[in-house]
Amino acid sequence: MSDVRPPRSLRLSRAIAAAQAPVLLAQGRQLRRDTPRLPDAPLPWSGTVEPSVPDVEGRASRPLHLLVIGDSTAAGVGVDHADLGLGGRLAEALARRTARPVHWRAAGRNGATAGDLVKHFAAPALDEPTDLVFLTVGANDALALRSTRAFRRDVRRLIELTFSEHPQAALLMSSLPAFFRFTLLPDPLKRSLYRHSQALESEARTLVDAHPRAHMSPPPPPYTDGFFASDDFHPSALGYQDWAEFAVDDAFSVGFDRLLGDA
Repeated sequence: MSDVRPPRSLRLSRAIAAAQAPVLLAQGRQLRRDTPRLPDAPLPWSGTVEPSVPDVEGRASRPLHLLVIGDSTAAGVGVDHADLGLGGRLAEALARRTARPVHWRAAGRNGATAGDLVKHFAAPALDEPTDLVFLTVGANDALALRSTRAFRRDVRRLIELTFSEHPQAALLMSSLPAFFRFTLLPDPLKRSLYRHSQALESEARTLVDAHPRAHMSPPPPPYTDGFFASDDFHPSALGYQDWAEFAVDDAFSVGFDRLLGDA
């Protein structure tokens, strides 16, 4: 665990946003008026992906149980079938890398913060068999300018809930969106939102890095053409695929697959 404090601009991200509040609020209202509101992917948010090549070590009969928990990205906003959303795409990437079937399910809500996940979704979702939790949260905490202290508390609680219910599970947490690359966001809203998201991410990364069975993805690479859905905010089917492959490839590059071997 690192004891290095984040840069001062991140520690003061809420104060800087408060000073810009009149402009930011006006830009936020305009953005909500102009941006189409896409629906969640239709239910069910669950499925099974079979490996295309069996595992030569004989593990193919032992499926991995994947839980994706989070906000609109867990809900599959941006695609018209949950298999094309984050849960289904992560299952595809995991089945390909592990040569094991992946039973996946998603829980959460469009607009959910980390606090919402703690209060309403984590406990019931973790009641089911779980080998790997993929946590995708923080964008709405940044949009709501939640404090780093509150976000850290909620992420800590999500980690605690995961491992108290499933001590041999593994947890992957996504980095927060690179808001500075979102073309629909005007300045200074874009800069302010990205600054605060990085302050939140710094807090979460410290917690995740401290746990031996958890890993947080690095900041994402530049978004490819076609990454975004029609609202220019949520991922498309291609975007979810890019995201899932990036997250799984990174996790396996640091030996995360050894943790899945326990499952």
